Amino acid sequence: MGNQIGLFLRKHRTGYLFLLPFVLLFTLFIIIPVLVAFGTSFTNYNMLQPPRWIGITNYKLLFMDDRIFLKALSTTMIFAFITGPIGYIMSFVAAWVIDQLKMRNAFALAFYAPSITAGVAMGSVWLIFFSSDRYGYVNNLLIKFGFINSPIGWNIDPDYILGVIMLISVWMSMGTGFLVFLAGLQNINKDYYEAGALDGIRNKFQQLIYLTLPLMKPQLLFGAINSIVVSFGVFDIAVSFAGLPSPNYAGHTIVAHLYDYAFIRFQMGYASAIAMVLFVMTFLLGRLVFRLLGTKEL
Repeated sequence: MGNQIGLFLRKHRTGYLFLLPFVLLFTLFIIIPVLVAFGTSFTNYNMLQPPRWIGITNYKLLFMDDRIFLKALSTTMIFAFITGPIGYIMSFVAAWVIDQLKMRNAFALAFYAPSITAGVAMGSVWLIFFSSDRYGYVNNLLIKFGFINSPIGWNIDPDYILGVIMLISVWMSMGTGFLVFLAGLQNINKDYYEAGALDGIRNKFQQLIYLTLPLMKPQLLFGAINSIVVSFGVFDIAVSFAGLPSPNYAGHTIVAHLYDYAFIRFQMGYASAIAMVLFVMTFLLGRLVFRLLGTKEL
């Protein structure tokens, strides 16, 4: 048995040497931090005193006593299950439409540009549009055309905050996903479309359903995972637009709650428990997406 293992390692030595840097970096920056956060979540740790083991107390407090966390959990779920699918579908549709155009590179740059800019900067830019006074572009136009008589408090009224944050996030999230989908569309061998035409496919919609989507499963999978991570990790946009905390916690997300306890209150044990809840949620959704879009080759 030992000789077989040694022979296998010698045979594939070059491949494992190329894989080694990734494994080391992944272990150092992903696996170890997750394990440390998991262990810290069972302690009372304020960064000034040594961690003190308290068992599952942090998790009990999260789900039984912390109403703000439950509010943040609800807000994040609503945000994720609305903006995630919308941004995902819009990214693919935009990529599919632009792939049919001749000046696709110019349109690709226009769609990708928003994702280059940091969330804080873009939240500040959108704040000019949705300013709560008469000088905000949206309020100014609505008053000018007689739709409203007084300015709407887009970033101070809890009824509007989450909706505007969703709008900004969807607009920004289209960049990376769009670029991946466009690259996938351009890499599809055109011979498949010619063969499909011979087999009875007559229009672009049939091409999309029977050829394009099955051939783009790797890109669709990556886009779905990216959409989950982005939608559950929203923070910069919400804070720059509505503040921390937002009025009546209308734009308070799980990441904002984690930031509050980790870097403002320095309760790292409690913050680690929040991080683990977020990790489990995104991991389970990621596994679900792998089952739906993954293939044996992946």
